[in-house]
Amino acid sequence: MTTACLTHPSFTEHDFPRHPEHAGRIQAVWSALEKAGLADQLLQLAPAPATDEEILAVHSATHLKRLVYISQMDRMVLIDQDTYALPGSLDVSRLAAGAMIGAVDAVCAGDADNAMAVVRPPGHHATANRQMGFCLLNNVAIGARHALTKHQLKRVMILDYDVHHGNGTQDIFYGDPSVLFLSIHQSPHYPGTGSLDEVGESEGKGTTINVPLAAGHGDQSYQRIFEQIVIPATERFRPELMLISVGFDAHWADPLAGMRLSLGGYDWLARACLKLAKQVCAGKIIFLMEGGYDLKALSHGWCNIARALLDSHELSDPYGAATEGASARDFQNLIDRVRVIHGI
Repeated sequence: MTTACLTHPSFTEHDFPRHPEHAGRIQAVWSALEKAGLADQLLQLAPAPATDEEILAVHSATHLKRLVYISQMDRMVLIDQDTYALPGSLDVSRLAAGAMIGAVDAVCAGDADNAMAVVRPPGHHATANRQMGFCLLNNVAIGARHALTKHQLKRVMILDYDVHHGNGTQDIFYGDPSVLFLSIHQSPHYPGTGSLDEVGESEGKGTTINVPLAAGHGDQSYQRIFEQIVIPATERFRPELMLISVGFDAHWADPLAGMRLSLGGYDWLARACLKLAKQVCAGKIIFLMEGGYDLKALSHGWCNIARALLDSHELSDPYGAATEGASARDFQNLIDRVRVIHGI
């Protein structure tokens, strides 16, 4: 089993130390992978920066021009109250998107069986026209569009289980039937999107599936969602490639959210994704780093993803499980509503 890993030392150059999304996040992941002896087991591939053409395949010219303008300044800019950019942030963001492109190339060309893109800044909140939610370029969307155009795939699936709704990814593919976007997220919570009735539009109607969860759900709830919604929706869509936007901010120790997933629960999700990918798309799957702001949960979580991709059964969980605090009755009603809306 060959697992490609795409990351880059320059990912630390986009940094605001007092911000939740700081360089220490990726440094913690790198350190944990090295300490666990996993980095040497991965096929390390150096990403090339995403080109203007690759960025403009999902973002507007205005979106890119805003980052170019900031790159010519001599100070940090707050694009909104959550999102910062530095003069060098465009170059770093090009590498983050390029890492996802490189992962797609490696998996689609058969140079790797699967891949992980350990990147920052994250991307899933960046819409076609707007940087927001810590995100500058939408890495997973750029990767998906690249798979559809360069590799001429017909169907790509994006599963997003960051605790925050991937509004930017949804926005970019909302009318596109070639991309199934499925998000499991806390609601109400930032950014306030991802309701049940957001199902896509025009030719893409039905290829956006949202599962908005009240705070307090954990391992058992996520497993039931996967079994009752993710599996049948994926089997029906039959993607040729699965892209997983992973945020470890649904972990119970994360400071920015209120979900109750454990590292064991996250490991179950990753392995369930792998099993599903082997069933529907010959194992072609890529895991991409999004959020996660407790460094211990984030770093151990990415070690567990690497182990799963390498077909190792070892699990690292220094925290342990948490008790779920959400209503099972209301939860089953939610699952039933999603299944009725989407006919699954």
